[in-house]
Amino acid sequence: MSAEAIFSDWSHEQTALFGHHPVMIEHDLHRRELFSDDALADLIECLPRHHYHVNAMSEAGGNGRMWREGQFDGLSGHEVLSAVKNGRIWVSLQRLHEVDARYADVLDGIYAGIETRVRGMKTYKRDIGLLISSPRAQVFYHCDIPGQMLWQLRGRKRVYVYPNRPPFLCPQEMETIVLGEADEEHMPYESWFDNHAVVFDLEPGQMAHWPLNAPHRVENHDCMNVSFTTSHYTDDLRASYAVHYANGILRRWTGAEHLSAQTSGAGLYAKMAFAAFVKYSGLHKHNQRAFRIDFQVDPGSDTGWRDIPAFDLGK
Repeated sequence: MSAEAIFSDWSHEQTALFGHHPVMIEHDLHRRELFSDDALADLIECLPRHHYHVNAMSEAGGNGRMWREGQFDGLSGHEVLSAVKNGRIWVSLQRLHEVDARYADVLDGIYAGIETRVRGMKTYKRDIGLLISSPRAQVFYHCDIPGQMLWQLRGRKRVYVYPNRPPFLCPQEMETIVLGEADEEHMPYESWFDNHAVVFDLEPGQMAHWPLNAPHRVENHDCMNVSFTTSHYTDDLRASYAVHYANGILRRWTGAEHLSAQTSGAGLYAKMAFAAFVKYSGLHKHNQRAFRIDFQVDPGSDTGWRDIPAFDLGK
C-alpha cells in the first residue's frame, strides 16, 4: 500500500509535534473497502477467539466503571454489527496483521509513511487492532505501554489526552502496569483532570497521536463508531519500558522511593540489563489474566447483550 496515499495532509508543524505533543493528522483509510460493513462482518466471522474481546460498559458520563467481558459465539458478522449499532457494547478485534495480510499491508504502509516524515524514527513490534463500538460507549481513563495512534473510520468520538506526568500519571502506577500487576484501565481519575486535557473530536479520516504513556479516555458521540489503533516500539520506547520495569522491581525488592526515570547514560544500560535478567530468569512472574465471560452478544436486546452463566477464559 502506498504510504503517500494514506496521509492526505501532513504539515511540517505536525512532524515537529509528533511524539512530543498530542497531534491530529488526516488520512484516507476510511474510504477503503477493507473497512466496509461486509469486510468487517467477514473479519468477525473468521477471527479466532483469542483475537477478540467484546465488552459491556457504563454509559458516557457515568461515574461507574462497569467493564464486563462477553462473547459473540454462533452469530454472523452482520448480526454482531447490528448489536453494536443498537446496543451498548464495544468489540475489539486484535492483532489483525497476524490473520489477514491486507491489514499487514495497511500497517506497513502507515509506518512507512510516518518514518519517511519523522526523521530517525524506526519502529518495530507493530500492531493493529479494530474497534467497533456502540453509540455513547466509552473507554475509561488509562494509559498504554507502547506508542499509540487512534484512527477514525466511521462515526465521531471525543478523545481526552492528559499529560504523562504526575498527578495524571505517577511512576508507581506506570510500574504496576508494566509489571502486569494491574490493567491499564485501573488508574485513578479525577474529573478536574479534564481541565488539563487536550481534547479531540475525531471525525472519519482523522488520526490522533499523543506522547508515550499519556493517559487518555474516549467517549463516543451518539452514533456507532468504527476505528482502529496502531501501536509500536522504537529503541527509545523500549528503553522507557525497561526503566519502568527495573524501577518497579527495585521498588518492590528494596523499598526505594526516589528512582530515576532517565532513559540515557550509564544508568540506562544497567537498568536495561537488570530488567532483562529479572524478566527472562523468571524471578518476576507476570500475572496470567483470566477473563470472566458472563454475557452473550444478542442483536435482539436493547443493550446488545444478555446474561449467561459465567465462565473463565484464559488468553
